[in-house]
Amino acid sequence: MSHEDMPPHGSDELRAIVERDEAELVFERFDLGDAWRLGVMLREAALDRELPVVIGIVVNGQRVFHAALPGTTPENDRWLERKTNVVLHFQRSSLGVGERFRARGQDFAEARLDPATHAAHGGVLPIAVRGAGVVGAVGVSGLPQLEDHAFVASIVRTYLAAPRG
Repeated sequence: MSHEDMPPHGSDELRAIVERDEAELVFERFDLGDAWRLGVMLREAALDRELPVVIGIVVNGQRVFHAALPGTTPENDRWLERKTNVVLHFQRSSLGVGERFRARGQDFAEARLDPATHAAHGGVLPIAVRGAGVVGAVGVSGLPQLEDHAFVASIVRTYLAAPRG
C-alpha cells in the first residue's frame, strides 16, 4: 500500500493495516547479510524516489545499517532513534504504538517514557523472526509518519517476497 492510500490517524482502517503489516512482515531468519541487503534496498528505493530520509537497522542492540540521504538533517537521526526505541520497548511498529494510544483516547505521554528518547510516530517496524520474536528494528525518518511507515512496509514486503539463496 502506498502512502497515498493510507487512511487517517485514529481510524479502524489504519489500525487494521498496521496490524496486518506487523503480522505479515515476519522473517524466517535475519542476520547481518540480511541487514545489509535490506538496508541497501531501502536506500536504493529512497534514492530512486528522491526521498529525504535517514535509514536505520538495529539488531540485538547494535546499529548495523545507517544511511542519510540528501535533504536530511541530524534531527532526522534523532527522530529515527526515538522511534526505534519505541519499537524495541513495545515490540511492535512505532505507528502501531501511536495508534494504540490514539484508539484508547490517550496521549503517548501516558506511557511515561522520556519524549527525548521515545516517539510513537510511524516509520519503524520490528524485525520479527519466526520462532525468535523481535530481534531488532528497521525504519526511516524524514517524511510524514504515515509515508515513513508505508515506505518501510512496502520495501520489507518486497524483500520478504524475493527469492533468497
